[in-house]
Amino acid sequence: MDYNKMYSSSEEYRRDELIKKIEHAVNKLTLEELEALHYDMITKNYINEWNM
Repeated sequence: MDYNKMYSSSEEYRRDELIKKIEHAVNKLTLEELEALHYDMITKNYINEWNM
């Protein structure tokens, strides 16, 4: 993707594109990698275990 085009697009479009890329990458992770990512996100308060 042309990054100049990406950043001249609407914020919502840019957000959607980044989410798609992240979802694609996450789908390729092993269970151990997902667990490590989960732990990291909890410790940084991106995920709150008690509200899930």
